[in-house]
Amino acid sequence: MDGVPDGVPRVPEQRRPDSTPTPSEPSTTPGAERPAEAAALRFSVLGPVRAWRGDEPVTTGSPQQRALLAALLLREGRTATAAELIDALWGEEPPSQALAAVRTYASRLRKVLDPGGEARRSGGTAATAVLVSESGGYAVRDLAEDALDLTVAQDLATEAEKARSAGDLCHARATLRRALALWDGETLAGVPGPYAQAQRVRLEEWRLQLVESRLDMDLEQGCHAEAVSELTALTAAHPLRERLRELLMLALYRSGRQAEALAVYADTRRLLADELGVDPRPGLSELQQRILQADPGLAEPSSPAPEPTAAPVRPAQLPATVPDFTGRSGFVRELGDILASAEGRVMAVSALAGIGGVGKTTLAVHVAHQARAAFPDGQLYVDLQGAGARAAEPETVLGSFLRALGTADSAIPDSLEERAALYRSVLAGRRVLVLLDNARDAAQVRPLLPGTDGCAALVTSRVRMLDLAGAHLIDLDVMSPDEALALFTKIVGEERVASERKAALDVVAACGFLPLAIRIAASRLAARRTWTVSVLAAKLADERRRLDELQAGDLAVKATFELGYGQLEPAQARAFRLLGLADGPDISLAAAAAVLDLPVEDTEDLLESLVDTSLLESAAPGRYRFHDLVRLYARACAERDELPPSERGSALSRLLDFYLASAAGVYAIERPGDRLVDHLEPTSYPGLRFDNRHAAQDWLYAEAICLLACVRQAAGRPETLPRAIDMLWAAHDLSESGANSKEYEATAQALVGAARSHGLGRAEARALMTLVNVHHVSGRFERAEEEAERAILLAQESDDLLPVCWARNARGIIALYQNRHADGEEHLSRAIEHFRALGDRPGVAAALCNLSRIHLATGRTQSAVALAQEGIDIYDAMGNSLRGANARYALGLALTQSGELRSAADRLQEALEVFRDSRQRLWEGMSLFRLAEVDLAARRAARAAANAEMALTVLRGIGGEWRRGNVLTVLGRALSGIGQTGRAQVCWQEAAGIYEELGSPEAAEVRALLAPVQAA
Repeated sequence: MDGVPDGVPRVPEQRRPDSTPTPSEPSTTPGAERPAEAAALRFSVLGPVRAWRGDEPVTTGSPQQRALLAALLLREGRTATAAELIDALWGEEPPSQALAAVRTYASRLRKVLDPGGEARRSGGTAATAVLVSESGGYAVRDLAEDALDLTVAQDLATEAEKARSAGDLCHARATLRRALALWDGETLAGVPGPYAQAQRVRLEEWRLQLVESRLDMDLEQGCHAEAVSELTALTAAHPLRERLRELLMLALYRSGRQAEALAVYADTRRLLADELGVDPRPGLSELQQRILQADPGLAEPSSPAPEPTAAPVRPAQLPATVPDFTGRSGFVRELGDILASAEGRVMAVSALAGIGGVGKTTLAVHVAHQARAAFPDGQLYVDLQGAGARAAEPETVLGSFLRALGTADSAIPDSLEERAALYRSVLAGRRVLVLLDNARDAAQVRPLLPGTDGCAALVTSRVRMLDLAGAHLIDLDVMSPDEALALFTKIVGEERVASERKAALDVVAACGFLPLAIRIAASRLAARRTWTVSVLAAKLADERRRLDELQAGDLAVKATFELGYGQLEPAQARAFRLLGLADGPDISLAAAAAVLDLPVEDTEDLLESLVDTSLLESAAPGRYRFHDLVRLYARACAERDELPPSERGSALSRLLDFYLASAAGVYAIERPGDRLVDHLEPTSYPGLRFDNRHAAQDWLYAEAICLLACVRQAAGRPETLPRAIDMLWAAHDLSESGANSKEYEATAQALVGAARSHGLGRAEARALMTLVNVHHVSGRFERAEEEAERAILLAQESDDLLPVCWARNARGIIALYQNRHADGEEHLSRAIEHFRALGDRPGVAAALCNLSRIHLATGRTQSAVALAQEGIDIYDAMGNSLRGANARYALGLALTQSGELRSAADRLQEALEVFRDSRQRLWEGMSLFRLAEVDLAARRAARAAANAEMALTVLRGIGGEWRRGNVLTVLGRALSGIGQTGRAQVCWQEAAGIYEELGSPEAAEVRALLAPVQAA
């Protein structure tokens, strides 16, 4: 058959042996100018046969008429005889008037495809119709190259194959996805006739080949966890397709699910023996053996590679080298030789160690600049802040590196391991130099090493990295007297030093030959033309001053900062001192304005002037950071008499107000009508205003680390502790994000302890509520129950009804999980009373939805549906879409149990879309899990398995083991339903182990599922 893609088996066309009568329609002249209507026509055969003129659909007529159009389109412009078309539509038993019918269909199609053609022809105007009759047959001609979706798909498949052959898997994957997206259901859907049936089979086989090719590339680029869900559904739909089974085994193995991978092989072998009486093909058997042997060759990167950009991104992040670099010639040569070895296709790693101020960074930057030509694909740089109390986290650094290398934010995974794997994948085939400055230890550095031939890494640190395997270690000491004098002379000038050589030697000796101290001293002298070298030497001769300014190690760096700080204007100095008080890795411009109590414009001018003095760094547009030791020095300045404690406290209080007011704004815009924001501690300094929900969410997650740091810092003062606790409560979305969950939990624990130590019962009750939410999300229900009970007692003592409401609500849902239904109903009923007393309608709705689940668990299905619907009505009336999604989730559960599966799936799908849009990963995963339950009830086992697999992927790292056990149980049921019993058994065994470790009653249920399988 013509028009099939390369490599796809062609189906021979059937031809009638009898003569072909000439159709009655007049033929048209090929090559004449095409009418405008034809140029705009588009056709689809990868689904229902459809046509459009521009954006307007064109009626294609009856099923037989569509069959005629499809047969002509699939011939790609070549003529089909009337006999061939009769065969295509009716096969060996055509009706008696088949030829007349073909003519009628062709005439009708011509009129709808080229409505102006007859008028032009009758007026004597030559025109080429879209559907032409010639040589005793018909053809569709003169269409645009992209007018037929099948042609577009073929071109895209060819382009993808070329990209894959060239090694550009990112482009190949993206192109195949575009090709596969052209299918809209069953090919030639509803088109009758033997020809259409043959083409359906052929094109479906081709589509599956494309899917397998795309999935193969997904696995090559580490997207194995995401692929499991799709492969599970595909193997259920095509159980005898061994290539899909092979890909599923590989995806499971790379996802750490070796037992399931082997179970897939066992299921496949049993199925092939039962259905066909054959063994699996050698490739599948070989994969099983490699899995059993834990073949290292099967381990691939566990993260997806980035989508390609229009041109390769070549970062050039090296700081500027100093023009007066002096000495260190032996080290420069040694390091240069190491980096040059990378051209021999090895990865070079060199680690420079030494005390602060010894010149590690200066040397590394100088050598890196000299070696730039050997690394044409770019140079990366980061200050790892290893000397400070909070060194840079490797996952944060990897995120920055991946962005610099052209990776989109959406393609950057969450975990350190996945980011490191993606980083190495992105660097594969590139020659990049990475400068890791001021590292804490080898553990911080290892994930940041390229691991790729042809790349190199330079590392600086205060400690020797003896445990950094394969690294070339260099210990950098202070300068020799000659080198120190040469550096001093370059900065100050030959003329001024030549006449006072002895004084110059005294100066560098007083600096302890420490390069940074020498540079500072020499720079001061160079900036003061009236000073002589002897004047500087005399100043440094005072040991009390010199020890304060130029001590080795950390104190030497402090002296350097002292000299720079002394040059600041009063406003700059005040900003420097106040900004140093704030914890967190950096600070936004708006937050800095709060600390300084200045307009944003004035704040930006001050901060940029500090950047010019090198006492502050520009981390990104609108964000600033201190070097870790500069921050310590700034705080030392702030704690001196020049900044009273009251001013320091006011600055941090304003920052806390800014974060609390902004977090409350995020909460309010996400949850309109929620009364929590009305019960938060009042603030004196305003927060940010957000135009929409997405902007609010972006701010919350971007500021998460700084916000939590501010909360912890405020916990140390009784006067700010209540506001800190309220800010954590308002920002509780961070506890479910996955990325910030652990830090949120640690902060909540710290706040509970601080409130308890200060005897602040009201504050402790609220802090306990943040901890209740953390334990609930993590599946630690006993601890959540204990904390909620104490929160109620403390809140009642302090007459703070809001924590009582939410603690009752939490205890109700926890009791549901623990099958204490009577307790749960009592707690939720009282929560509803309390919420109504506060006039908190969203709170009432939340408790109603949870009460719906109690009714559901106790067999009151009708009232469960009514309660959940009541919750939805309240949320919808207030425009609260996020909480409305929670209510739809509850209604979906009730409808599932009542047997209204179609409605249940609709409500859960609505909830899923809102949760996904709101970045609520926990509830996104749980909605997928509940959809899997609906699919099981509807006997759609393959779809249930796909949804359960997606739930497992989304819930990685959040939700706790109990929820994971629930999902695994449902996944096992779904797999059993599609005949993958071995894999189902593995899922149930894992679920049983989870339940038994937690002491959950579900363990008995899962063991009962395993019993028949084990007996067999």
